[in-house]
Amino acid sequence: MTIQVRRATAADTPALARLRYEFRADLADAAEPETTFVARCAPWMAERLANGTWTAWVADNGGEVIGTAWLHLVEKVPNPVAEPEQHGYITNCYVQQEHRGSGSGTALLRAALAECDARGCDAVILWPTPKSRTLYQRYGFAVRDDVMERR
Repeated sequence: MTIQVRRATAADTPALARLRYEFRADLADAAEPETTFVARCAPWMAERLANGTWTAWVADNGGEVIGTAWLHLVEKVPNPVAEPEQHGYITNCYVQQEHRGSGSGTALLRAALAECDARGCDAVILWPTPKSRTLYQRYGFAVRDDVMERR
């Protein structure tokens, strides 16, 4: 079967919430059961997809959602110089383990970056996992010394 990348809809949110749980619970111990998380996360996702504050894509394998990427546009304060006034924030780029190597992660990233380009983003940011770092580097992402983070 051929995997297709398409924009996510509200109907995808239960599957998207399960993928989010799978992704994050693989990196650290989950603080809540999957059913509780999905019940909390799916409505959050559906609302944001509906109101356009977030855009998401899915990798669809014959009706089964096997991967996703999310994009949030961050508005900048108006600027008097010739510089775009928004950033793109890509997050939750994830493909199920058994489908890695299928090109799905690359296709999801390309979809998110194409949206950033179409929207004229100044910069695109993300926080990679150690395993995903090389994918992002192939698309021009680099560690910068002019950004600071506080946690």
